Amino acid sequence: MAEKLKIIPLGGLNEIGKNMTVLEYGKDMIVVDCGLGFPEDDMYGVDLVIQDVTYLVENQAKLRGFFITHGHEDHIGALPYVLQAVNAPVHATPLTNGLIKHKLEEHKLLAKSQLVTHKAGAVVKAGCFSVEFIHVNHSIADACAFAIKTPVGTIIMTGDFKLDPTAEDGMTDLGRLGELGKEGVYALLCDSTNVERQGYTPSESLVTDSLDRHFNACKERIIVTTFASNMHRIAAVFAVAHRHGRKVAITGRSMENILKVSTELGYLNIPAGTLVDLNQIKSLPKDKVVIVSTGSQGENMSALYRMAFSNHRQIEIMPGDHIIISASAIPGNEKAVSRIINELYRKKADVIYDKLEGLHVSGHACQEELKIIHALTKPRFFIPVHGEQRHLQKHAALAQQMHMSPRNIVIADIGSVIECTQKTCKVNGTVPAGKVLVDGMGVGDVGSVVLRDRKHLASDGMIVVCVNLSSQDGSLLSGPDIITRGFVYIKENDDLMEAMRMVAARALDNCQERKISDWATIKATIKHDLSQFLFKNTKRNPMILPIIMEV
Repeated sequence: MAEKLKIIPLGGLNEIGKNMTVLEYGKDMIVVDCGLGFPEDDMYGVDLVIQDVTYLVENQAKLRGFFITHGHEDHIGALPYVLQAVNAPVHATPLTNGLIKHKLEEHKLLAKSQLVTHKAGAVVKAGCFSVEFIHVNHSIADACAFAIKTPVGTIIMTGDFKLDPTAEDGMTDLGRLGELGKEGVYALLCDSTNVERQGYTPSESLVTDSLDRHFNACKERIIVTTFASNMHRIAAVFAVAHRHGRKVAITGRSMENILKVSTELGYLNIPAGTLVDLNQIKSLPKDKVVIVSTGSQGENMSALYRMAFSNHRQIEIMPGDHIIISASAIPGNEKAVSRIINELYRKKADVIYDKLEGLHVSGHACQEELKIIHALTKPRFFIPVHGEQRHLQKHAALAQQMHMSPRNIVIADIGSVIECTQKTCKVNGTVPAGKVLVDGMGVGDVGSVVLRDRKHLASDGMIVVCVNLSSQDGSLLSGPDIITRGFVYIKENDDLMEAMRMVAARALDNCQERKISDWATIKATIKHDLSQFLFKNTKRNPMILPIIMEV
């Protein structure tokens, strides 16, 4: 029986971020992208979310390499964690590998890792797979789509992309995509992020024009915040600042890191004499200064956040400062961004963040651009990726507008095994998949039980009941003492505290009368009686932890 090509998404479906897709045929396997996701509001204390890579660990002998489309966190961020579990060569373009190298150095993994750098147009052999790097436009330089030749046929994975005819690094290579379409494409896996938006994504040059207009009209100090990874945007700020005779200083760790990597690799050419140290700006007139900062998403430790709340060591927001937020809020970050904007207004700054100002354009293709890709590649089968369920369904509907049969469209979920033969492409089975939570140095040690406890503590607080029992006869020597955290303010609730002590004492008396000496049963009795009392009187359900000490 002939082998089947398996396409297995381990992330990036029914969610935004955490992108990872496995391609497997016989004894060979490759992985496309290895990104992280950000925690949801109810994931208390969690820093990052990565993929469950159990399937990769179980099949490590087959793994021929990781292939990375571009350098955004949702495509490279999980590499330092995943490479500790499964080590394989990482193939990417120069800027992408430069950013990966920096991440691996931070995690002390660079010496153990193998980074292989390729330019757009390169073709890499990996077992039975042949992977071609195809240049695409995105909000970071060096982004690529992949044309992957397999024994079943050619698979095109677009990665994140848009079509920008005036892009600094040249337009998406539509010619090569068209050639592949004429040769025959078995399946297209296409970015669905902006499928809900009609028309075309505006060009990055629109932002440059808007920046130029704002710089020209301003006689105050200018502070620009944007995504650190958007090199084209940062390059535009430097070019416009130079044109208007302003010096540029950088603040924010991620901004400084990417500036270092991109200038070393030649992706960012800064006009001579434009970049200055942050400490120099105090000696310059305010109409000769531009500060480029992190914090466009309202991050608590970002440079703009620290400026807004007067915690930045070198920069203090002054009345009249012209602050340009050249980014849109990622879904879920709206409140954090609003909080910063409000605080900046409180300090009498002039904040420009309206979408109508033309200070941000997306890095993802809208409907008409997606139609162009479908028309050029003419895939036999279509698998929408990179989006929540509504994005995947809308992209499937768009493919049907392009006259694709619904039977040839596969909407999958993470962990789905999409089996591909010469005649069929369908979901058949699943593999282990899901979310692994990263909390500080711990990877995967925060599971559903721990999260449930954290939610419980956050919503209702905690009560600790401490009692001392005699080691001779189990009689009560002291207590019960009640300690609360996050439940009620003790000094204003003396009656309730005393009532809780009485309930716990009665529970202990009942255990003694029934001659119960088992600590587990005593704790369960205290917890049960106290929980019932509190819910009846307060309609709250705090976590109750009885502690028994024997003297």
